[in-house]
Amino acid sequence: MDMLSALALLYRRAGFGATPTELAQAAALGYNGMVNKLVSGLQQPDSGADAIPTPTLLQPPFYKPGALNTPEARQAFYKTLSDERTAITNWWIMRMVATNNPLREKLTFFLHCHFPTAISKVIYPVYMYRQNQIFRSFGSGDFTQLTTAVSTDPAMLIWLDAGTDRLPDPNENFARELMERFTMGIGSYSEYDVRAAAFAFTGWHLNNQTGEFAIAPRLHSNLPQTFLGHQGVTTGQEVINIVTNSEPSAKFVVASVWSRFAYPIKPTDPLVAELASAYAKDRNMANLLRAVFRHPNFLSAGSASGLIKQPVEYVIGALRALRVSPARIPPSKPPLSSVLNSLGQVLFDPPSVGGWPQNEYWLSTSSALARWRFAHWLSLAGDISPVADSPVASRVDAVSEMLSIQSWSSSSGSTLKDAVANPHTLVSMALVSPEYVAN
Repeated sequence: MDMLSALALLYRRAGFGATPTELAQAAALGYNGMVNKLVSGLQQPDSGADAIPTPTLLQPPFYKPGALNTPEARQAFYKTLSDERTAITNWWIMRMVATNNPLREKLTFFLHCHFPTAISKVIYPVYMYRQNQIFRSFGSGDFTQLTTAVSTDPAMLIWLDAGTDRLPDPNENFARELMERFTMGIGSYSEYDVRAAAFAFTGWHLNNQTGEFAIAPRLHSNLPQTFLGHQGVTTGQEVINIVTNSEPSAKFVVASVWSRFAYPIKPTDPLVAELASAYAKDRNMANLLRAVFRHPNFLSAGSASGLIKQPVEYVIGALRALRVSPARIPPSKPPLSSVLNSLGQVLFDPPSVGGWPQNEYWLSTSSALARWRFAHWLSLAGDISPVADSPVASRVDAVSEMLSIQSWSSSSGSTLKDAVANPHTLVSMALVSPEYVAN
């Protein structure tokens, strides 16, 4: 893979695609230099994204006793929550478009998929906002600290029914999902371990008055448990420490990161064992990302064609490429949250505790039509002057440069050549081409 192709791939996976200016600057740094810059950006201020104002959100306690006794009051309350849901979705979309440190927002999006919670059950937008900030603040550091922060966060406490994990019969929901979905994977634990962990988590709940995590001593079991071979375990924090520092967890996390940033693999893949040995030394997510981006297989042909853009990645990348700020979208147009809904992916509302599937899941007749409608609108709303101002014979090359696509298949190339007389049609077709939809 040549240098520009490698850098374009890096920008797609560690962000949302590169503009021609960004790609030129990256070429001056070289591949490893660009990896270091992107990973270092995880710990640096983001003047672009941080300039997006945070929406005003209701805070707990959300209403006073008796305040919702009338139909009118309830209607007004739920409309406020609905408006806030749209507001936080658009807030995050604008952050991703405006970011100067794209890997931070891309990692936040990955963690939203890795630790999925849905506002359809959580209800209160402020809790989803707070969890989103946890991903942004803790996501590039120690995985144990990240898991602890997410586990004690109101959104997760509500999502996995922490309030029902109490004596004498603990709810095993969170204990099971912690191991199966978040840290270790299926086959790494027994039903006995699930039961033991559930006892350790008894009493964990959300204080609805303060909106903070709490432990109810009278509902917590102090009976020592044997968990994954460790004796005397009595607290949820001990469970988190054990699972996140286990050998299966190192492989599971590496496989999860590789699958979302390179191409899907299983924890049993030999490549996972290679990366897991280094990750296990510090459990540091930034260091793991650096190792993934520097691995030879990341720049392989299989990696380059290994992922289909998820709708969020597709929409954000296209907006950035055509330099459209969501804040400037005319009020007559539907919000971008509606565009994502038509593509099948709504931020803050994944379909299950398993998050969103990958690749072929996003290829359907309905999603293809929704992509075309979005691409057509964007070609009219965005800046396509690099294409429109080019000589007709150079317009395919111009759209390639604008979208950081290094080459076209013969079929795509022929289709685009037939559309060069109309720049808007040409850009629209490029935006729905396999080369752009693939990540």
